Amino acid sequence: MNKMHGKLPAQPATRSCLVGHVPLGGKAPVVIQSMTNTDTADYVATAIQCAELNRAGSELVRITVNTPEAAAAVPRIREHLDRMGCDVPLIGDFHYNGHRLLTEHPACAEALAKYRINPGNVGFGKKKDEQFAAMIELACRYQKPVRIGVNWGSLDQSVLARIMDENSRRAEPLDTTAIMREAMVTSALESAAQAEALGLAGERIILSCKVSSVQDLIAIYQELAARSSYALHLGLTEAGMGSKGIVASTAALAVLLQQGIGDTIRISLTPEPGGSRTQEVIVAQEILQTMGLRAFTPQVVACPGCGRTTSSFFQELARDVQEHVRARMPEWREAHDGVENMTLAVMGCVVNGPGESKHANIGISLPGTGEAPSAPVYEDGEKTVTLKGEKIGAEFIQIIEAYVARKYPKKVQ
Repeated sequence: MNKMHGKLPAQPATRSCLVGHVPLGGKAPVVIQSMTNTDTADYVATAIQCAELNRAGSELVRITVNTPEAAAAVPRIREHLDRMGCDVPLIGDFHYNGHRLLTEHPACAEALAKYRINPGNVGFGKKKDEQFAAMIELACRYQKPVRIGVNWGSLDQSVLARIMDENSRRAEPLDTTAIMREAMVTSALESAAQAEALGLAGERIILSCKVSSVQDLIAIYQELAARSSYALHLGLTEAGMGSKGIVASTAALAVLLQQGIGDTIRISLTPEPGGSRTQEVIVAQEILQTMGLRAFTPQVVACPGCGRTTSSFFQELARDVQEHVRARMPEWREAHDGVENMTLAVMGCVVNGPGESKHANIGISLPGTGEAPSAPVYEDGEKTVTLKGEKIGAEFIQIIEAYVARKYPKKVQ
């Protein structure tokens, strides 16, 4: 990564990799990945969800490939997405039987842009090396990159046993947490070395070591980055639901990203019942944009409210503006260059309202309790109009639309 995308100068760049048409590692920006929760065998539902995730901003989408029916559906999902005009690369998530599914369904192997292998369950006993080799050989044949994804919940028990045996012979044995961390890093690095020995180029290998603990994740990835130059995929394996999942993911990934560690990220949120899967994509975007690593959509600054802002109107307007820009961004992105860098301010009283509004591209300072019932609007630091009456919200959104059309050049088609 370059400095613009958050790679610190002291952090060596990871190897460049290409997943479909999406570059990652090297100097590429951090890439957002998500995962479907549909039955992959239902190719229509899965294609629709892939398209929804991509429209929300997911640049890679992973799908479960766990049965012959799911494997047979993969090329149909790809075809359906292509007909929809959605070129998002698909990643196949394999556990236990990936070697067999990829062998028996060559169209699946071809349609996927990347394979995900878990060294903890790719095979057991004598079959482990054989089945791992089969998947790597298929990746070589179809020229696909591979993510070697270690999970604490399914850690390779042979590696763990070996690390524990070695630890027992130490003069000063490591504690249980340190053993777990070392076992995960060792599993990932040894599997990557094995893949390279089988002919898979290091530029086609992505590593991940996922746990649910924030501190463990940070420590493991710091060690992984120090001991290898493979592209790295970040994410808690089970972040959780709602604010807990968002906070945990942000706490872990922000530390690593600030250190220049990480080439792809996934926010593994448990959706609310009936909730949209796209929430995990929005959180990933907001982490990267808040840190100044990438820009995806106009940012809305809004005050939290206090005793001066007893009305809920500014809260409602802030919500409406945020929803409006997110809804419009797919069209704006196609039509206008740079609109994702626009900043908006929706402020609730005179204390910070005018100042914050002047710092934004467009800002509105709503009247607080007891203030004159008028709302000055600022564009690029200059007051342009004062809104009054019951249609302030609709009029402000019209001003935003006019500003986008006027200030951001249209893309050449």
